[in-house]
Amino acid sequence: MKQDPRIHPFRDSHQDVAAADRIPDTAQTRAPAYRLAFTDSEFMCREELRPVRLQLELLKPQMMLDERGIRSTIVLFGGARIPEPAQRDRAKTPMLAELSRYYEEARHFARLMTVRSLESYGRENVIITGGGPGVMEAGNRGAHEAGGYSIGLNIVLPHEQAPNEYVTPDLCFNFHYFAIRKMHFLMRAKAVCIFPGGFGTLDEMFEALTLIQTGRMAKVPFLLFGKDFWEKIINWQGLAEAGTISAADLELFRYVETAEEAVAAISGFYGEGMGEAGGGQ
Repeated sequence: MKQDPRIHPFRDSHQDVAAADRIPDTAQTRAPAYRLAFTDSEFMCREELRPVRLQLELLKPQMMLDERGIRSTIVLFGGARIPEPAQRDRAKTPMLAELSRYYEEARHFARLMTVRSLESYGRENVIITGGGPGVMEAGNRGAHEAGGYSIGLNIVLPHEQAPNEYVTPDLCFNFHYFAIRKMHFLMRAKAVCIFPGGFGTLDEMFEALTLIQTGRMAKVPFLLFGKDFWEKIINWQGLAEAGTISAADLELFRYVETAEEAVAAISGFYGEGMGEAGGGQ
């Protein structure tokens, strides 16, 4: 975005980048020291620049979401390995094949919530996922099928990962820092929906629960899809009985099985107006 010369009388950075590209090719202009600092990727990736990179990763998505007028989101966490039902025969385990039904529930839930989002012209209740395959793809897919927007927060991993094709392209972000990515998941969160998943899903779930438990984040509907799965994986009652969490902490979340049940839980929490965003850092 170029500066308005009536407000900013100095040359803007775009003009100087263009001018720097037209300079004579000499030993001096080829030297790393001569590069403009903010266009020098080698310089920007130095160890000492980590605080700047952290700030940029926080700022870039924030600015772009603000420019789109997005005020609140519905967070979908869930396993990247859960296949859609049509591909369940390719699942690596019988359990993954069985869990494929949650792909359809995530897809249906995202579709229902996006219909609501469109009532606010896509400013409220926007689906946000990790942007990858499995449950994440299902969430973005459901929003796409409803004709609305959805956000994808991808992360650079050692193995190749690409955004799923259903993320709204100009709302598809990429991160280096897990911590900043997690902040963006929750900063506008009006509800957090957890589908069956692995380490990443568990990490995201417990981080969000801890923020709510400690009062660092306002309480929002926190929905776990699939009671049988979650009670098999985590002995919640055992944690309370051991005293490592309080009995009241078990009320921070609730189980749901279907998309319709999840929508009803969110509506019941906020009422017909669906309230304001409950996240924040």
